[in-house]
Amino acid sequence: MSLSILAPARPALGRQRLVAALGLAILALAAAALAGRQGRLGVLFLVGGGIGIALYHAAFGFTAAYRHAIVRREVTGVLAQIAMIALAMLAFAPVLAAGRIFGHGVVGAVAPVGVSVVVGSFLFGLGMQLGGGCGSGTLYTVGGGSARMLVTLVAFSAGTFSGSLDLGFWLALPRLPAISLAAALGWGPALALQGAVLAALWLALRRWGRGAPQRPLWPGLPGLRTLLTGPWPVLFTAALLALLNWVTLVVAGHPWSITWGFTLWGAEAARLAGWDPASSAFWTGGFPARALARGALADVTSVMNLGIVAGAFAAAGLAGRFAPRFRIAPRALLAAVIGGLLMGYGARLAFGCNIGAFFSGVASTSLHGWVWIVFALLGTWVGVRLRPAFGMAN
Repeated sequence: MSLSILAPARPALGRQRLVAALGLAILALAAAALAGRQGRLGVLFLVGGGIGIALYHAAFGFTAAYRHAIVRREVTGVLAQIAMIALAMLAFAPVLAAGRIFGHGVVGAVAPVGVSVVVGSFLFGLGMQLGGGCGSGTLYTVGGGSARMLVTLVAFSAGTFSGSLDLGFWLALPRLPAISLAAALGWGPALALQGAVLAALWLALRRWGRGAPQRPLWPGLPGLRTLLTGPWPVLFTAALLALLNWVTLVVAGHPWSITWGFTLWGAEAARLAGWDPASSAFWTGGFPARALARGALADVTSVMNLGIVAGAFAAAGLAGRFAPRFRIAPRALLAAVIGGLLMGYGARLAFGCNIGAFFSGVASTSLHGWVWIVFALLGTWVGVRLRPAFGMAN
């Protein structure tokens, strides 16, 4: 996804300064209010804000990166993802190996592997090409002023809530338990194995992209003005996102995730519309029931998601590109709805999206993360070929 999708031109400077100031004020005031309720929530809201700024200023997303690699053999975005995962993996290792930091426990993003993951990740890969963004891409483009992506977000939340209602059926199908390569092999062998796979993927992608125009992966460190207004170098952003995921692990006790927040938003909206949580096995016990009882503003993932939107809003103002457009072509609107529903339903079945399942999962040495990306890429391949039917260019 490029910044040109968010806004074709720079609107009046005065209005952009107002947007930037408002966005930064929201980050500060909301963080202070959340910290008053629980200290770590304020910190994590600011971490989300930093993520939103980084995503916006680099136009860093998974959806366009995969599509460009398939269609144009432009692999810079995917190479940056590999570097990001490798850095996070190395940073996670000592924390997860210890199991505790600063007096509290930490756990990795490790999930079961089964039919639900295969089906869910395929649906997610298909849906993100129609919806126009993955979980993180949806959030930062909404913050940047995209009305179409707001439709995707609403459909995403509906889809993942629907997936939660059906999850019992999918989990009853054949599956393996959650497998951590570090727990099975030891941290040293697990890191070596995953490092070798990532290195092989890096080399294969460089070969695939040979002869095709490529964006520079590392044009150098950005100066102060570029840090404020963008655009940011993609590898610099990848390293920053790895760092912020590590901060999330340390503060929250688990890595960065996104789609659980959407599930909770969908459940809260359904309850307002008259749905009874007691009618669903998923929502009547354990963590989901406690999260719903506490509300979205007490949930780590939900708070970080809101921080991403606020951060991207501030970044759009700083870049002078906040210009929301509300006219959406009918076919594009239909694609946003279908894509959002598929992503949401798929993410719930597959225990996450590109962030929670792939990025955080592989960084945690979860076998589930590797299975997720294989079938998400298959779904992406199908989605790329369906985009022209909805009037969307590749």
